[in-house]
This record gives sequence, C-alpha cells and structure tokens, in this order.
Amino acid sequence: MVDRVRTRDLAFLTAETPETPLHNATIEIFDPGDSGFDYARLVELIRDRIAFVPRYRQRIQHVPGHIAAPLWVDDENFDLAFHVRRSALPRPGTSSQLLELASRIVSRPLDRSRPLWEIYFVEGLEGGRVALLSKTHQALVDGVQTVDLGQLLLDTQPTPREFEPDDWTPHRPPAPAKLVAHAVRDAVTDAQTVATSVRGTTKAVVSELDARTRRIRSVAGALTGRRPKARGVFGGELSQQRRVVTVETRLSDYRTVRQAHDGTVNDVILATVTGGLRAWLMTRAESMGGLRQVRAVVPVSVIDEELEATSLGSQIAAHFVDLPIGEASPVVRLHQVSYSFQAHKETGRSVAANRLAGVAGFAPTTFHAIGSRVAADELRRGYQLSVTNVPGPQSPLYAAGAEMLASYPVAPLVPGHPLVISVTSYNGGVFYGITADRDLVPDADLLGICLREALDELLEVSSSGRQRAPRGRRTTKSAPPRARRKD
Repeated sequence: MVDRVRTRDLAFLTAETPETPLHNATIEIFDPGDSGFDYARLVELIRDRIAFVPRYRQRIQHVPGHIAAPLWVDDENFDLAFHVRRSALPRPGTSSQLLELASRIVSRPLDRSRPLWEIYFVEGLEGGRVALLSKTHQALVDGVQTVDLGQLLLDTQPTPREFEPDDWTPHRPPAPAKLVAHAVRDAVTDAQTVATSVRGTTKAVVSELDARTRRIRSVAGALTGRRPKARGVFGGELSQQRRVVTVETRLSDYRTVRQAHDGTVNDVILATVTGGLRAWLMTRAESMGGLRQVRAVVPVSVIDEELEATSLGSQIAAHFVDLPIGEASPVVRLHQVSYSFQAHKETGRSVAANRLAGVAGFAPTTFHAIGSRVAADELRRGYQLSVTNVPGPQSPLYAAGAEMLASYPVAPLVPGHPLVISVTSYNGGVFYGITADRDLVPDADLLGICLREALDELLEVSSSGRQRAPRGRRTTKSAPPRARRKD
C-alpha cells in the first residue's frame, strides 16, 4: 500500500519558498562532563533510536505529471552522516557566535531530495560545552504518525537506555509506471486522492506564482533603487535570512509573580512577552503609531474530539489573545492576559501544564512543531505574532550521559510575519527562542534584553506588595473573580 503525503503536509511543502523555509529548529546546550559525549556518540545514539521514527529515513517521491499527491518512500541512499553534521566554533566559542551560526543554518531550506531533517553537533563552546542544533520540516512532524526525533534522544538517567539493534533495509521505491498506475487506481477507488491531488496542485501553482511575483518585485527594486516598504516589525516582505536570539530566565521568578497575582506561569510568560514588546517598540526609531494591542495566536493543548488526535494525549488548537502593549502598568497587563486564558480554561478543554510536562521523552520539541503548524493554518485570521509556550520536565535529561543544560526553540517565520517567539520550560529554567527576519528586525537582540527587563519589572511589583490590579483598571468589565490556579 502506498503512503501518500497527507493534504495538510502537502500544503506545507507547496507553501515553502526561499523566503519562508518551513522547518522547526531547536538549540540544545550540553555539558559532556566525563560522559565522552562527542560526534561519534551522537551518531551512535541516533542510529539506535531512529527506528522509532521511520519517517526520518524517508523522502518525498513525486508522481509523474503530478496526477496524484506525492508519496513517502524509503531513501535507498540514506546516509546518516549527511543528516548528522559536525561543526565547531573558534575556542572559546561565545553564545553570540553560536547564535550567528544558528541563524545562518536555519536560514537555509532543507534538501527536498532527502529526508527532511538535519542535526548539527557544535563543538568549541566556552566551558567545554557542546550544542545540538536540529532542523525538521513541518511536513515531517505531525505528532500523529511522527514525533520529533529530539523527543527520543534524551533519557532521564545518565546511563542511556538499551535497544535492540536495528537491521533496517530500505524498500525499493515504485517505478514511475507503477506510481502512475497506483494514482489511477486510487483515483477510481478513493475520491479523496483526487481531491488531495487537485488541492495540492492548485496550491503549488499559486505558491509558485506568488514566489515569481516576489522575485519580480525584488529585481524591479534593485533596478530602481527602491526597497519594498516594510510595515513594521509585525508585517513586511521577508528576506531569505534569519536572526536567532535566545533568552534564559528562571522558572522560580514566574512562580513568584504567579503567587502574588494568581493566574498561571503561562499567564506570567505572556505578560513578560507583552512588557518586552512594549519596551522594545518604544526604543525603536519609529513610534508605536497608536498601536495599543498586538493580536497573538497562542497554540494550546486541548481535549477536543473534533480536532486531529496526536500521540501526545491531547490536541493542539489556536487561542487568540490581544497583548495589551499600550498599557503602562505591568500588573494590569498581567491581569488582562490572565483573564483571556481564564475564559479558555472555563471551556473545559484545557490541559494542565504538569500533564504536558509529564509526556514521555522530551515532548516540547514535538509540541513546538505542532504549534507552528497550527499558527501557519491560522494565517487567514490576521494575527500579528505567534507565541508558543511548552512546559517541559523539571528534572535533568541526558544524551548519551551528557546533561542537557538548556533548550531553546526556534520556530519558522510565515509570510508577512517577521517575528515569532517560542518558549520552553525545563529543569528550573524558562528558555525563549526569538526568530526574526534579519532585514526587517535587525535589533532582535534588544527585544531579548527587554524581555528580561519586563520580567524584572513584574518581580519588582510583586515584591512591593501590589498584589492586585488597581481598582477600575481592568478593561473587561464583566470579568468574574478568579480563584487561585495551579500551573
């Protein structure tokens, strides 16, 4: 039986352009200690566990004439060394050097002729640390048939789990004549195949026309000396280059704010994002232009039988929240964000953060991949920013005996959106990954500083005894009183 690319996954493949490579990335920092964790050990670790994600050894096979959706087929020339790559920084490598390397790597699209993933083993970091930078295409990880490989590489103990040897042998892909025959047969027996092919082909044509239009505009701009007019940090024509910024904070700080003002850690994180955006926009050359709110899409875990089931025990849905960047009071900003999620919780669909953190393996990599798919699906609803926050385990994890110190998610940009923010909590830390267009948002590193300062501001008002929003400052008059909630 042929394994066709599903309609939704095909949409991600056809929507991808050089300006919008649709892969999720993760930067993980490790302390090898005495484990001997090196490039060879990483290759061995992946070889032992890749059998649990068969899609990672498959490539896309198109049907002649595009008369049906393409197939997933085994890569007969699968070469693990091609996908697991080695890099190094000049010792002692700094965080800024690592981020510059990561920015260049995530800017490059994946090779469509091979399985759609890469992992870089980066040596030379200061303090003897090493980093893993992974890239996985949105079409590869759906959380249903395939989870992210990064979820399977980490163990709860320094001693790696043992698995049976993998004796994988690739199946030969169907010949072109068979591909056509299968397509004709499926067209007769399965109307869904025809619909998928038509939708996929139509989207491919539209995507190619859009790409050509952008290239024509770019050439015209070069000839006339005019650059496309950007619409600020929340809109504009993307370049082919990215900038990655990371921020590390402590989970205990968010819990301190939560205890003073009720709500959840997620509320405090979004209030921190709101305060950081406000301060950052006020430092830029242009004014906020009367902008009082930023419409954000925040993928959340829900229990909803009408949505596509995942292997993670919940579904992922889009939740929209207006981040009140025009509000000067950090306490009021927190309460406004918190009220939005209180309404979501009262639907009875929400999933507790501690349940998500308890999913086997390091599930944040998979959750972020699904979250970016949800954000891409909601483009038509006109949001300005995507913020994905995923709670992870609060105990150390290990790769071949090396302890993971930090995990920074790096989400892809979608057309017209030069900025995206992702957050992962792990082992007492809260780690932000900011992805920005290099041309439209050249000061993304300043946003990272503003995020830290916004958290400090919340901590300051929490320790000063101001434990409730000032009377009359809520913007939602009908907001009911809220009971204290757990994470």
